Amino acid sequence: MSGTGGGPSPPPAPAAGRGEPHLLRRINSAAVLRALRDADSARSLTDLARATGLSRPTVEGVLEGLTRAGLVAGTGQAGAAGPDGERRAGRPARRFRFRAEAGRLLGVETGARRVSVVLADLRGRRLGALSREVATGAAAEERLARVAAVAGELLEECGVAAASLRAVGVGTPGVVDGDGTVRLCAALPGWTGLALGERLRAVFGCPVRVENDANAAVLGERWAGAAVGADDVVMVLAGLSPGAGSLIGGRLHRGYGGAAGEIGALHLLGRQAAPERLLSVSGEPLDPLDEQAVAAVLAAAREGERGASAAVARFVERVVHDVAALVLALDPELVVIGGWAAGLDGVVAPVARELERYCLRAPRVVASALGDAAVATGALRLALDRVEAELFAVAD
Repeated sequence: MSGTGGGPSPPPAPAAGRGEPHLLRRINSAAVLRALRDADSARSLTDLARATGLSRPTVEGVLEGLTRAGLVAGTGQAGAAGPDGERRAGRPARRFRFRAEAGRLLGVETGARRVSVVLADLRGRRLGALSREVATGAAAEERLARVAAVAGELLEECGVAAASLRAVGVGTPGVVDGDGTVRLCAALPGWTGLALGERLRAVFGCPVRVENDANAAVLGERWAGAAVGADDVVMVLAGLSPGAGSLIGGRLHRGYGGAAGEIGALHLLGRQAAPERLLSVSGEPLDPLDEQAVAAVLAAAREGERGASAAVARFVERVVHDVAALVLALDPELVVIGGWAAGLDGVVAPVARELERYCLRAPRVVASALGDAAVATGALRLALDRVEAELFAVAD
């Protein structure tokens, strides 16, 4: 489904007056485009001049360039009617709108058991979503083919051409380098060392940003979930292989090598039991990727089954151990508990109570508002950030 990275190109600098520097043209173009993108309806020249502080002639010149780039469309209105009801000739009132349909974005989650894809326009408005299962033991090539197939199925379902894709964001387990290479991943066979960004750029024909799944999840929750408006956030994917993503001052904290938040190995420091043994009710460790088994234990605990309740208590203690380390180091405003297993929201209250005991200043603890869509939503936010950086750039 390789495309050409199509859709309109970035807005060219409109023709400038004599002596007007290139940087100023870019600043003016970005200001007008942002005013249109953020508006609920089409705006007139007067509206845009007032919103941007630019003169009408400058706004007109900018709009000409943005229209040629396919990012803006004019909506003319007919002249006013005369006393006899006839339409009089005259210059139509001109209004302009941002063409959110000028390109499409994808957010992709490559999980151990599923591939999830969400499609959106250039405003980030969701147009569709699709998830399909994949075998936990699938080889890297099979998993990559599954990503391409699910994305292609969603695009076809929504009547969208692959060439219209402007950017793709991807959330994946593992430690991810800045260029989209997965440096280390124990959850997906053949994933360590995979140049995931490069491989998917060849598939989609557009820029691809790859991020760790917990990092993507915290971005998703801050954009459209439980962490909207919060700048200092820890998001914990509290499955049997836990991970965390953190925002500090509203910015994602990746660490020096992209490995910040890899709390899944903390139990090794104290030689504690691995989480798949803590949550076991049979004495045999659970499969770390078996979400149905985890959900069954959590459901049994809610029903009051003694062995399951004891297992969940052990698991909560482990989660608190992991989260407290981050809370003490980062002092977040908010901790969001999420993950792929149904019923994990039931650990929120116990975690909050325990953090009150162990932390100097306990943060607010809430359940994920996005649930199993958190990673794909955050991946979509990555794609939108990539396009916004392109559209609103003011310097080369």
